[in-house]
Amino acid sequence: MIEYRFEPELHRSAAYDGSSCIGECDYVDRNGAWAITHTEVDPAWGGQGIARQLVMMVAQEAENQDIPVIPVCSYAVHVLG
Repeated sequence: MIEYRFEPELHRSAAYDGSSCIGECDYVDRNGAWAITHTEVDPAWGGQGIARQLVMMVAQEAENQDIPVIPVCSYAVHVLG
């Protein structure tokens, strides 16, 4: 079973299969906004909506904190565009 975690200390959301990280969505703080710079999922886990879930997790956490989101990586642009 996939476990999703928001990890603010690492500036990312991540997906785990047990103790193995199988995907992540990274962001950086840009003048008070979160810029999503990279989203990646292990190819063995592709096609299951994991990347979308990770992007949406960052976006939701930003919304909860009233922080603007800037999609930079092409996948985040696709999902949030």
